[in-house]
Amino acid sequence: MPIYEFIAKHHRKSCPTCRDGFERLLRHTDPVPAVCPDCGAPIRKCISAPNVGASASGFDDRAKATGFHKLKKIGQGEYEKQY
Repeated sequence: MPIYEFIAKHHRKSCPTCRDGFERLLRHTDPVPAVCPDCGAPIRKCISAPNVGASASGFDDRAKATGFHKLKKIGQGEYEKQY
């Protein structure tokens, strides 16, 4: 389930929760909230950067199989080929 970020549409008519922004864990089938759960002010969904990092999905194996190379830094301006 993805984590969505929300923030107040109008800062003057908001509480600290929605003014500063808050996160909610929602299923894709859950309705997107339209108001702040604390004060009832209108909110909007923010666009945020996804968290991209290492995963256990076999990314290295798939990248290697498709012809990509992975380099590891071993010193100042020196890299070692991993695959």
